[in-house]
Amino acid sequence: MAHFRLQNVEDFYEIGEVLGSGHFGQVRELTEQSSGTLWAGKFLKLQRSASSRLGVERRSVEREVEILQALPHAHIMALHDVFDSRAEIVLVVELISGGELFDFIAEKENLMENEAIGFLKQILSGVAFMHSKQIAHFDLKPENIMLSDKSAELPEIKIIDFGLAQRFTPGEEYRSLCGTPQYIAPEVVNYEPLTVASDMWSMGVITYILLSGMSPFQGDSDEETLRNIVDMKYEFEDQYFSATSDMAKDFIQKLLIKDQSERMTAEECLMHPWIKPLTHRQAASRSRSSINMKNFKKFNARRKWRMSYNMVWVCNRLCRLQLLCKQAQEDEELRSCESDQEDIAIKPASLIRRRLSSNS
Repeated sequence: MAHFRLQNVEDFYEIGEVLGSGHFGQVRELTEQSSGTLWAGKFLKLQRSASSRLGVERRSVEREVEILQALPHAHIMALHDVFDSRAEIVLVVELISGGELFDFIAEKENLMENEAIGFLKQILSGVAFMHSKQIAHFDLKPENIMLSDKSAELPEIKIIDFGLAQRFTPGEEYRSLCGTPQYIAPEVVNYEPLTVASDMWSMGVITYILLSGMSPFQGDSDEETLRNIVDMKYEFEDQYFSATSDMAKDFIQKLLIKDQSERMTAEECLMHPWIKPLTHRQAASRSRSSINMKNFKKFNARRKWRMSYNMVWVCNRLCRLQLLCKQAQEDEELRSCESDQEDIAIKPASLIRRRLSSNS
């Protein structure tokens, strides 16, 4: 059961600058009045009705809150407080200021496998804890793997964004078509019952990219990418994996398996000899092998460009929607003035839907 406070966030926190904006709200810096501690506040606008296109569904926010409240872990974003009002919910979460892990790595001149393993161990530790609670993230990707403070000697990983996360109930099946195409597992594409093993497939993709700077299943379109995932079309090309150890490739191969039950669990990953070497020879192999930094930098630059492009597209779409809303309102006012015989049953929302469908 999610726990909410039916009070005003302003009574307990000083609201500071905007840190970021999304589809249905924004993130602002908060200062806790009682302690002076800095937090981040996610201000989420709620849907006014079940049919509304604007705003977040209350139930989805409640699910995310329930999940975060069940996951106190060093490598998972902490939820500190939740405030509930009729039109808005404010999540007070840990302020994570170190940026994305992949951006941090892309700034380096070189990176050895054993350094990359240090980051992967932290991610796997958070995922293992999550899975021990029968919770799957379902959106593990570079954008959701952050650093609490990149200036620290040993930067600490934080897994964020639990909007698609799901807690499994014994005896119940869960299916979903949500996720980011190049990171989702075959069972998602095929709309089959899901398990926490879907996260482990994503871990395999992330590791592949981290070591090579290439995405294993990426096609020229989302449709081609999804076909490659279902057909298991990937390989370790020498030009990208020439400096990669055999143990690292074995680690990836034991995650990119179509049968969910055959994939390594997060706990098993932490015991794999690439992560936890059993001999001096295995340890030496890790320290001699490096990641393909030249290609990784290119991948990360393309990834950031796509994120920027998608944000511009969303902003343009929202501006267009606002103009349609304004036009629909004007049409409604004009109709009510022109004639009592006019059909006034058509509402602005239905006009918007009609226009959007005609233009798409």
